[in-house]
Amino acid sequence: MKTLAMSLAALMLGGCGTIQTVVRHDDAAIKSLKEQKSYCGAVPRIYSGLTYDFCTLNAPLHSGVDAQKYNNGTIIVLIDAVISGALDTVLLPYTIYRQQADGSIIVTE
Repeated sequence: MKTLAMSLAALMLGGCGTIQTVVRHDDAAIKSLKEQKSYCGAVPRIYSGLTYDFCTLNAPLHSGVDAQKYNNGTIIVLIDAVISGALDTVLLPYTIYRQQADGSIIVTE
């Protein structure tokens, strides 16, 4: 049972907005948001995981997808937003430093 819980936690954290923006290189978050064609032009490093999750929600539907039947995993993203918000709060001193040192993660150039 512990193994299953640990595996599930690892899978959830792999897609976590905070992991995407704080732990991984900036290029990974930029590539992901560009692939989703998100309308976000930049992601500030302070509460970047939460912002990343909302940028994921702020992306157009892919062509050929019926908007009435489309399920974009909104519930999963909102759950991840809660988790990212908590992690972003814990990491706040580090992300404030990174915002001052490196600026925002620029998606569109």
